[in-house]
Amino acid sequence: MADIVGLLLPFFGLIVIGYIAARITKQPTEALGWLNTFIIYAALPALFFKLVSQTPIEQLTRADFVVTDIAATYLIFLLLFLIGCFLRRNSLADSTIQAFAGAYGNIGYMGPGLALLALGEKAAVPVALIICFENALHFIVAPGLMAIEGGDKRSPWRLAGDIARKVLLHPFILSTALGFAAAALSIHQPVAFQRFVDYLAQAAAPCALFAMGVTLALRPLKRIPTEIGYIVPVKLILHPLVVYIVLQAVGGFDAIWIESAVLLAALPTATNVFVIGQQYGVWQERASATILITTACSVVTVSLVLYLIKSGALPAQLFS
Repeated sequence: MADIVGLLLPFFGLIVIGYIAARITKQPTEALGWLNTFIIYAALPALFFKLVSQTPIEQLTRADFVVTDIAATYLIFLLLFLIGCFLRRNSLADSTIQAFAGAYGNIGYMGPGLALLALGEKAAVPVALIICFENALHFIVAPGLMAIEGGDKRSPWRLAGDIARKVLLHPFILSTALGFAAAALSIHQPVAFQRFVDYLAQAAAPCALFAMGVTLALRPLKRIPTEIGYIVPVKLILHPLVVYIVLQAVGGFDAIWIESAVLLAALPTATNVFVIGQQYGVWQERASATILITTACSVVTVSLVLYLIKSGALPAQLFS
C-alpha cells in the first residue's frame, strides 16, 4: 500500500497544488489559456509521438484491442444514455452529456502520466491507442447526437466537414499518426530531435495535472445534481469493471494492455464533458459538479484499482 501512496501522492498532489494556487492567486479563467495550449499542442503530442515511434509496428496494429475497449466504453455510454432518456425523461442533448459524464474519462490529462508511472513503458502503446481512438469517436458522437437533437445548427455537409477536420487535425491524433509512420518506416531520429521531444514530453504530466487542479478551482461546486448518485459509481467502478470483463472475454491481450485499459477506465470524468456541454448550452453546471466530485472520489477508487493491479489481486485470466 505504501507503493500505491508513493505513486498517487505526487500525482494527485499536483492537482491539489493547482487547485490551491488558483484559489489563492484568483487569476481569471483566461490566464489558463496558454498553459492549456502548451499541453494540448506541444507537451502531450510530444509524449504520444515519443511513445508510439519507439514501439514495434506489430504492436501498433491491434485493432481488436481498440475495438474491444471502445465497445466496453460505449456499453457504459449506452446505459447512461438510456437512463437519461427513459428513466429520467431528459432531452436527447441532456442524456448525451450525462452519458459522456459516465463514459468519457480524463484519459488525456491524467492517463499517460499515471499509467506510465504505475505500469511502466510497456503501457505506452495501449494508452496511446485508447486515448486517440476514444477521443476521435467522442468527437464524432457528440456533434452527431446534438445534430439529431437540433442543438447543432450546422448543415449536414458542414457538420461532417467540421467533424472530419477536428478528428484528423487534432494534435493527439496527428502526433500518434506521425509516431506510427516513424515506427512503420523505422525512421532514425537525430539525437538533437530526440532530446527536444523528451523535454516536451517530460513536461506533459506535471503541466496537465496542475492545469486540471486550476480548472477544478475555477468551477466551484454550486449544487450536487441528483444524477451524481449513479454517475459516480458507474464511472469509477462499473466502467473499469466492464472494460476488464469484456477484454478478458475476448481474450488474446497481454496483461499489461488489460491493466492499462482498466486504469484509464477508472479515471474521473473528463473536463471535455463540460466543454461539450458549454458548446451546446446544456448540462453545464451538472457537468462541472460531476467532474469535481468524480475527481475527488477517484483518489480512493483509483488507489483501489492500482492496489488490485500491483498486488496481483486482479486475475490475469478471468475466463479459462
